[in-house]
Amino acid sequence: MKHHFRNIVLIGMAGAGKSTVGPLLARRTGFTFLDTDDLIARRQGRSLQETLDLLGPAAFSRLEESVLLSLDLREHVIATGGSAVYCPAGMAHLRTTAIVVLLEAGLDVLRKRVRDTADRGLVNPGGTSFAALYRERLPLYRHYADLTVATSGATPEEACREILRSVGQQ
Repeated sequence: MKHHFRNIVLIGMAGAGKSTVGPLLARRTGFTFLDTDDLIARRQGRSLQETLDLLGPAAFSRLEESVLLSLDLREHVIATGGSAVYCPAGMAHLRTTAIVVLLEAGLDVLRKRVRDTADRGLVNPGGTSFAALYRERLPLYRHYADLTVATSGATPEEACREILRSVGQQ
């Protein structure tokens, strides 16, 4: 399979499907799957929520940005944390080697999929509601996205097929 980009980066809110669609997409492309939230947790030796509780939102964002900036990968599907869009240097770095795909789901769907916001490692700098966080992040997601794929009414496999079709790999 010939690629005009080295990686595929998935962005979007918690519950949009990054950690579900990502492994499917990796299998279909022959790429390796990497979840940056898992990478942060492994590097810190504690859960994402414990790391966020320990560091606070500002220091966590600095950590997340350093992790994004450290990535020098080829042929990876990278699922970022929902807060990666608060890391402009990290996002700019990822865009140099990847197509950035926004997995977008409506707020009602996200609420149904994400029940554990208190224990999920959800970076919420203003301590606002999930709905307010969604409204705050949506313009940032759209700013960084090269491609947007709706996941509200799609199965993970359908979302994967749409990504592949859109990037000319299917």
